[in-house]
Amino acid sequence: MRTLVTGGGGFLGTHVVERMQREGIDPIVARRRDYDLTRWQDVERLFHDTKPELVLHLAAEVGGIGANRANPGRYWYANLMMGAHVIEQSRLHGVDKLLLLGTVCAYPKFAPVPFSEDDLWNGYPEETNAPYGIAKKTQLVGAQTYREQYGLNAVYLLPVNLYGPRDNFDLETSHVIPALIRKMLEAQDRDEHEVVLWGDGSPTREFLYVEDCAEGIVLAALRYDGPEPVNLGTGEEISIRELAELIGEATGYEGELVWDTTKPNGQPRRKLDTSRAKELFGFEAQTPFREGIARTVAWYREHASAYARR
Repeated sequence: MRTLVTGGGGFLGTHVVERMQREGIDPIVARRRDYDLTRWQDVERLFHDTKPELVLHLAAEVGGIGANRANPGRYWYANLMMGAHVIEQSRLHGVDKLLLLGTVCAYPKFAPVPFSEDDLWNGYPEETNAPYGIAKKTQLVGAQTYREQYGLNAVYLLPVNLYGPRDNFDLETSHVIPALIRKMLEAQDRDEHEVVLWGDGSPTREFLYVEDCAEGIVLAALRYDGPEPVNLGTGEEISIRELAELIGEATGYEGELVWDTTKPNGQPRRKLDTSRAKELFGFEAQTPFREGIARTVAWYREHASAYARR
């Protein structure tokens, strides 16, 4: 099956490509330098060039709370247009199957915990990342309506926050785990005795190791053909304060953690109901959180010099 992976050169995408290769599938990788998916002409050319039968749409413009606050319009527009273009071109080219990747940011700010796929539309997302979350959730509408009207086999997954080797460690755009790892290691290198963190540390988050997420995506691509959205996660949550302490242990940082309560906390809690993924295509996360953090710290230590100038 000719397989196209958008965003295949990114953090998650590289792991998905490697997992597919172990399955005997050598996917075509669409990179931004070659195809700007926000432009209709580029997406049209991509599908003409590759003639895919299976499409995994992983490309996104995304970042942490700071990046979302700085780029709400850009994140809404880019993710909305990329998704719409890929869905329509999949229809026009008779793609056998399209897998779309949503986001936990699509859930309502005060969704019942654990987040069930059935509660996805019962409220507005947390304000700091709502434009991004809504743009991604619109792809679910596209997937379901194109299935109904055109018979497009489009499936939609909702992964929780990801982390792991090759993550984005740029402090301007990174998510919380890579940001904490980099801040603590750099504080040690500079002999600084405190690290300033956003919020008050009380919100909880659920994290999924990137290789586990890649496994879930490939399993869904091979085994799941239904219209209902499916969560990908671990079903476990940890407070940001506890997370910071854990990363302090993993990095060897012994300084003070200073909480800047003038900065936003983001969504109060995040924890997914992951039963649907297990039931529908046999996915369960396998990587213990401490082990995943240790692997991520080790990877960053090895590659930290590449970020020293950023």
